[in-house]
Amino acid sequence: MPTANTRRKTKKKPARSGWRTARTSDRHELYEGSVQEPSAEIAFIERAFRERNGRLPEVVREDFCGTGFASCEWVKHRAGNRAVGIDLCAKTMAWGRKRHWDKLSAEQRGRMKYVKGNVLSTRTEPADVLVALNFSYFIFKKRAELVKYFKAAFSNLKPGGVFVLDSYGGYESFSVTKEERDLDGFTYIWDTEKYNPVNGDVLNHIHFRFPDGTEIRKAFTYDWRLWTLAEIQEALEDAGFVRPAVYWEGTVKKTGEGNGIYRKKTVGEACAGWIAYLSAEKPR
Repeated sequence: MPTANTRRKTKKKPARSGWRTARTSDRHELYEGSVQEPSAEIAFIERAFRERNGRLPEVVREDFCGTGFASCEWVKHRAGNRAVGIDLCAKTMAWGRKRHWDKLSAEQRGRMKYVKGNVLSTRTEPADVLVALNFSYFIFKKRAELVKYFKAAFSNLKPGGVFVLDSYGGYESFSVTKEERDLDGFTYIWDTEKYNPVNGDVLNHIHFRFPDGTEIRKAFTYDWRLWTLAEIQEALEDAGFVRPAVYWEGTVKKTGEGNGIYRKKTVGEACAGWIAYLSAEKPR
């Protein structure tokens, strides 16, 4: 079974041999094509909020937004939806503005904004839903740092607001290993270079390889702590959130691949690799 970022997309695209090379490819475009699927993320955001509030959310804050792909898709999804994306990397957000934000209508652009800032200290309009996806909050390696971030998220939510995160794990996640997936004219490689069982530190890379044999090595590097679901839920409660819940992905029996359907579970499968969503609520 796949590990880490790779279960977000379960369908393989046919490769068109030779049409991409390392020289002609952009790492952000490749990342979005490999890892992100905003339509699925939006569906889960709406579901998690509606389960707790009986209505659809309007205001979303996307922490660690990167290119802001998901935020731009959120404002396109429904008239009245608003989004703000927070990130420290102005260069990545500038790329996203050109690729995504500039293609929105003038009215839609008025409902989505990028903010260069630290998620620990940047205050924004209180959101219905605050999201931290693609495991980016794993950058906080100490428990006190993780709880501090969760408290910051708590302060930027409306009463009754919902915090949505994702996580990954499985026994292969603790191994020095590489996993490959063939996608649309390139191969995505998830590389776990190091794992330290003493403190939970993990060093991961994403590489891209192309039909002509060229590669983009270490297109992205992640120096994280691999938090467990139990630790994350406990930290959420310590930050003031209530009713933390885990949504476990189902499996296609014939292939063992994730089926993209997440259900609330209290017992998961001790498998080689998994991805899960979490949600927690700010009390009213």
